[in-house]
Amino acid sequence: MGLFNNLFKKKEEKTESTIDLQNDKHFTSENDFLEKFGALALEKQRNLYSVTGELSWNVDMNKEEIIFGDNLIFPIQVLGSFSNASETWLWIWENKAGYAESVMKQALLLKQYGEENNIDLLTVGQFDAAENDLHLIGMIAVEMFNASGYYLGNYGQGTMILTIKSDVIDKSESEELSRILTVFPELISTFEIQNHKNAFTNYLSQKGYKLTLNGNEIKAEKNENVINTVFNEDNLLTKLNGNS
Repeated sequence: MGLFNNLFKKKEEKTESTIDLQNDKHFTSENDFLEKFGALALEKQRNLYSVTGELSWNVDMNKEEIIFGDNLIFPIQVLGSFSNASETWLWIWENKAGYAESVMKQALLLKQYGEENNIDLLTVGQFDAAENDLHLIGMIAVEMFNASGYYLGNYGQGTMILTIKSDVIDKSESEELSRILTVFPELISTFEIQNHKNAFTNYLSQKGYKLTLNGNEIKAEKNENVINTVFNEDNLLTKLNGNS
């Protein structure tokens, strides 16, 4: 478990923001996000874990950095925190604890986006939450800001959600076929997604696969990788396999 260093020290305000919403990432509901970008966001978490693993962590809020182990240091943004006592989520912009505005830029932009698109998850300052809500918030931020991953930092009384950006994480190598065959089932088993077929086609299209549709069957091909899927009449996945 990490310890927060200089938790309430304000960092000197930056003169200009380097954080912008990705213009090509648009969604209008939680399910819409999961169908369009959920698998890509979840995939990034495997890159993050391959770099950080089970290393201990500390946060220096004054420097706006997270430190894994002895020498892995990454810049962070803070989205908010979950209280173990009340089982509620609190966005950082709703928290009056004295955080520097520079560390909550992503959270503030998500609030603005939520207001413009009527998304309660991003605009209600405090609400009863479950573990999946924490992951969904982290995944949304990762995709909207092209971050490398999100981290759930358990500090005893609660859990803080941080986003991280690092080329080291982005360049973490993995075997693509096995990654897809693991990530997509994890996505649809973790979240209640209305249309698995849409989620799969969005995921594989964004990864550059050629898709061939034959009724409820989809064949995805890229280089030597071939993935076959079957969906039922409700567009829910019933079969997934692949080979290279």
